[in-house]
Amino acid sequence: MELNIRKLKQEDWDTLTKLWNMWPEWKNKFPTKELLPENGTGGYIVEKNNIPIVAGFLYTTNSKVAWIEWIVSNKDYREDDRKQALELLISGIEHVAISSGFNIILSVARNKGLINTFKDLKYTVDDNPSFEVSKKIN
Repeated sequence: MELNIRKLKQEDWDTLTKLWNMWPEWKNKFPTKELLPENGTGGYIVEKNNIPIVAGFLYTTNSKVAWIEWIVSNKDYREDDRKQALELLISGIEHVAISSGFNIILSVARNKGLINTFKDLKYTVDDNPSFEVSKKIN
């Protein structure tokens, strides 16, 4: 069976938390539903034979800029399929953004594999490091 991309559903939340918890740096540190688009359903997941491989979210704005974020993969899945699934995920999200009238997609990445996939898909990756800056205000 081939890779399948689909919109996230409410019942995917447990799958997402399992995927984030596979990675030591994300274990119990992933975003809550209310911090994600559409309360955790504003993203897409790529599966093969009903096994989740990679998922990510599309934030939309009131400008022509959209944002891809919180990409997570199944650490136990074959690396070559993960790369192919990641390319499908990013391309799929890009297609949705284009169809919705956005002109630019931004993202933040520190994982080398993710950065290289963005490069392979012709995204500009700035060589100058920048820092994520955030503040919990409520």
